[in-house]
Amino acid sequence: MGIEKYTENFGEPDIKLNGLQIWIHGRQYPNEEDYWDGNWLNVTAHCGSHGADVWTNGDILHVPDLARWLANLEVMNQSLSGEADLVSLEPELSVELKMSGLGQIQMKVEITPDHMTQEHCFLFELDQSYLESLIASCRALLAKYPIKGKPDSDGKSEQALAADRNQRASHR
Repeated sequence: MGIEKYTENFGEPDIKLNGLQIWIHGRQYPNEEDYWDGNWLNVTAHCGSHGADVWTNGDILHVPDLARWLANLEVMNQSLSGEADLVSLEPELSVELKMSGLGQIQMKVEITPDHMTQEHCFLFELDQSYLESLIASCRALLAKYPIKGKPDSDGKSEQALAADRNQRASHR
């Protein structure tokens, strides 16, 4: 299925950067409020260049990963140096942006529908003019899908952590 068919079905991508397009369809678990389950996003992603097209989809992006990417993109845009990587806990999609001299950016996209049997890597040359629209897209997504809950060191909810503290206190 070509990119035009996805645009027909899904509308314009939420993130578009050269050969990379990402559509966010909603939260995987919209009724969950905790950090780990409540922040997974259902995504369709495509990357293509010169006769190669790779698609992946599923709950492969976590909202805090987008927030970290946005923070790093903003620093990169201000300093015109550094890196900004979108890295998820899931292996289907990652994006690395590295600023080089004179505002040039190297973009590396790793994308796969099946991380056990396939690897696909795309390299693109961009410039700093792409950053403003990418930052605006990330801000819009975070406004629509704010981070739910708060992380903790071992994945326990605040209630479970409080119960553990109370149990330890009662044994003293």
